[in-house]
Amino acid sequence: MAIDQGEPKRHALGVDFGTSNTVAVARWPDGRARPILVDGSPLLPSAVYAEPGGALVVGRDAVHSARLDPVRFEPNPKRRIDDGTVLLGEEEYPVVDLIAAVLARVAEEWHRAVGPVLPEVTLTCPATWGATRRSLLADAAAQAGLTRARLVAEPVAAATYFAEVLGRDVPIGSVVVVHDFGAGTFDASVVARTASGFEVMAVDGRDDIGGLDIDAAIVEHLRTSEWERLLEPTTAQERRAQRQLWEEVRIAKERLSRAQSADFVVPLLDTEVHLTRDELEKLARPVLEQTVRVTKGLLEWADLPDGRLAGVFLVGGASRIPLVATLLHRELGEAPVVIEQPELVVAEGSILAGAALLATGANAPGPTSELRLVSTGRAESATVRVAAATVRIPGTTGLQPAVDPWPDADHGWVPDPHATVPTPKPKFERPVSTPPMSSGPMSSGPMSPPHGMASVSHSISSRPVSPPRPPISRPPTQVSQAVRRTKKRSGFLRFLQVLFSVAVMIVVPLAALVLAYGYGNGLPIQDDAANLIRDIRDLLGF
Repeated sequence: MAIDQGEPKRHALGVDFGTSNTVAVARWPDGRARPILVDGSPLLPSAVYAEPGGALVVGRDAVHSARLDPVRFEPNPKRRIDDGTVLLGEEEYPVVDLIAAVLARVAEEWHRAVGPVLPEVTLTCPATWGATRRSLLADAAAQAGLTRARLVAEPVAAATYFAEVLGRDVPIGSVVVVHDFGAGTFDASVVARTASGFEVMAVDGRDDIGGLDIDAAIVEHLRTSEWERLLEPTTAQERRAQRQLWEEVRIAKERLSRAQSADFVVPLLDTEVHLTRDELEKLARPVLEQTVRVTKGLLEWADLPDGRLAGVFLVGGASRIPLVATLLHRELGEAPVVIEQPELVVAEGSILAGAALLATGANAPGPTSELRLVSTGRAESATVRVAAATVRIPGTTGLQPAVDPWPDADHGWVPDPHATVPTPKPKFERPVSTPPMSSGPMSSGPMSPPHGMASVSHSISSRPVSPPRPPISRPPTQVSQAVRRTKKRSGFLRFLQVLFSVAVMIVVPLAALVLAYGYGNGLPIQDDAANLIRDIRDLLGF
């Protein structure tokens, strides 16, 4: 995936359609970039509410309307992408319509902020999404008026931001670890820098943990018997108070990222609550430790050589919690990079990532609720489609780099005996060490990924695989005679080169001396040479 090293020539719009919130960033032709504000905030809730008349409202309007009739409310359309339709109230709505409604609000705010300008649109999606989900997302964008939207993998957009906007040094052959901890999901990705951009080598994560789980832990920690009316509301007033309570908890959590304590008032009860950072870290640690284990396990599986890790980048609003960086630094030995507004990283980075439509890429194995381990960028034709998964090659230490940073080193590449398509020998490979092979039937095949990670799946090619041709061998006598003839020929040529060089070094200076000696006397050059020789003899006393 190529990176546009220059500034965009047209207006550009990058959209990060998230599980809980959607973020959009506008970029002008002169390189200026700023987030699109919706109701004064860069975060647009991805929620959708179906009004009794059938109209769909999104964002904070949907959240407010859900207090009165929650059965008409869908807070996370992204999680329903495989469902086809969603029942809101008494009517079913296609999932593509729900996503299109959210993106249409983004398009509306774009025109309000920038004007009647058609931008170059980039839309992000998880790296594990297959062609069906990507196509549905692209259809929703077109339905919302965001035509010709390019799809960019979220970790690729984050890695591009890391290198291009932050200016971090990411040499070709190195990798960036993207630790994306959002409100509702978590993903860890290993993204490799190639000569043409970035490529996702591996990704793992959890779709059931996020910043909302920390909010729930805070509520459970602070609750008293008087909170039952808030946690199990029965009236419209109690439902409004419940929504306000969760908002107050979220604000207090974010404030504790900057301060040591925070206070807020419990709605409906008018009681004040005091929360400290120590309490927050104690409550958040079980959730954060899960994300650290996933990231560390992914790196251990990838088995990167020393010096190949270019950095660890924290992305997502929940990554603001200081304990996230502390735990990662302690486990990985690498200080993570976190910026002031990590929610904007993916949207702005997608504008700079000049990626082709991902709908032509390989499919992701399994639903998004599973732990994932995939690799993109594999070759694909009309008759051969390889599943997006990375395998260990027997006799190697793990993932093979997209671009080898050690081209002169000896390699340990061997063909994959289980591949259903030809696997040509790469031109360069990094040095590898052969791990001890376990005895038994598994020793002859590829090593399996850790438990919980997706395995490899290949579809069968319509053409048979040809066996590799044996190398051409010659008798030893023929080889030795050819070597001797080559040595004789090369020695004679070297002698002629030396002789020619010596002649030139002698003749050229003498000719120049003769010309300089006889310049302007009108005599022939033969007489000038004879006079020069005579004068030299007289000078030397011969």
